[in-house]
Amino acid sequence: MHTPVLLDEVIQFLDPKPGGRFIDATLGAGGHTRAILERSTPDGKVLAIDQDESALAGARETLASFGSRLAVVHSSFKDIGRIAVENGFLEADGVLADIGISSMMIDDPARGFSFMREGPLDMRMDQSQELTAADVVNTYSEKEIADILYKYGEERRSRAIARSIVKARPLELTTDLARAIERVMGTPRHRQIHPATRTFQALRVVVNDELQSLETFLDSAMTVVRSGGRLVVVTFHSLEDRIVKQKFRMPPVPGRVLTKKVVIGTEDEVRRNSRARSAKLRAWEKS
Repeated sequence: MHTPVLLDEVIQFLDPKPGGRFIDATLGAGGHTRAILERSTPDGKVLAIDQDESALAGARETLASFGSRLAVVHSSFKDIGRIAVENGFLEADGVLADIGISSMMIDDPARGFSFMREGPLDMRMDQSQELTAADVVNTYSEKEIADILYKYGEERRSRAIARSIVKARPLELTTDLARAIERVMGTPRHRQIHPATRTFQALRVVVNDELQSLETFLDSAMTVVRSGGRLVVVTFHSLEDRIVKQKFRMPPVPGRVLTKKVVIGTEDEVRRNSRARSAKLRAWEKS
């Protein structure tokens, strides 16, 4: 059963009402979208976007009962401006983006996102794109790989790991990459963060151009919402949260920050849903 992260807090700040029009820019398994549609019954509408075709197919099935109140589009959230125009959702009442990778992707070995499951080194959220994680680790120079790990994974031993990766080429599987990292970092101890975590994060960010896409999305989303409309963003690592925090403080259009302090999951939610442990929510309202 899919459990959307920070659901109560998302609904609190988005404040969906009957007749409202909302955009869920990262549909995923559809948990947030379902709650928005339920709170905006009987005639609120949601435009949902996702770059993962399998997520869209699943959501179309599980949310079919909402009929024409839901429209879904296969695209990246960075294209929200164009998509809003094409679907008549300019001046939306609210926009939501949950930037975290979905548990469905992580749990599917064929997608290559997890060092815990053997699968191809893929990591593409949109499988129609060409660049994969295997392309990066097998064709980029040692320096380029080291820079990626340091910049996007905040990995302190980036140079040594990059050297180990290049020495182990060709790497085809997630377990190949994990072993190359463990040769430098050692095997994980009980309750210790896995030594491959930062490297896998960095590669995923680069393969999917996540940080630049986030910046583009934020600029566009702030123009898409109406005056008084709200933008709610949930992030899962410090690089993303830093971008959202800075953009909300110096937005391209007038607005005010609704979350003076970043909102995190309660102890109870973290206990029930481990993904909430690193989730951070920030909200902004257009003036």
